Amino acid sequence: MPITRLNHAVLYVRDVERSARFYSEVLGFTVVMGFPGAAFLQASGSTNDHDLGLFQVGPSAGPSGAGRTTVGLYHLAWEVDTLDELETVMARLAEADALVGASDHGTTKALYGQDPDGIEFEVSWLVPAALLTPEALAARERIVPLDLGREKDRYGARTPGGIGISWPVPDAG
Repeated sequence: MPITRLNHAVLYVRDVERSARFYSEVLGFTVVMGFPGAAFLQASGSTNDHDLGLFQVGPSAGPSGAGRTTVGLYHLAWEVDTLDELETVMARLAEADALVGASDHGTTKALYGQDPDGIEFEVSWLVPAALLTPEALAARERIVPLDLGREKDRYGARTPGGIGISWPVPDAG
């Protein structure tokens, strides 16, 4: 019974309108359906009926203790097609004061953000399998700060990413 991909995620949020606005304005999602206390959003490049569901729990909801005091989800990760698109996301996250990290994982180039409720997410570009080098594969074992300019010079600003290719990878050498 092979699972091939994540179809959608559902988050509990304090204010569904505020969260829907954030995901729309910062990450380019579109609200495709909703009802009081709920919104369903689609990513701009998606063919799903929705990729993100938001359910309002109210302003008195406490922060998630996941990873600190409780088990739970650490983050969601979405992919972009090019490093130019990753740079656009980086600028939008920074403008919204929502960028919390930028890492080079060797085979992936990743940004980390937080939504208005502090829910963390990742947006990444995956190095295409044909461009993977032994150095990139070895770099999976360490995480270093992302130098987006260097990566654009290395791989090209508009090179399509290796959608879904991160582990295991085809023979690179």
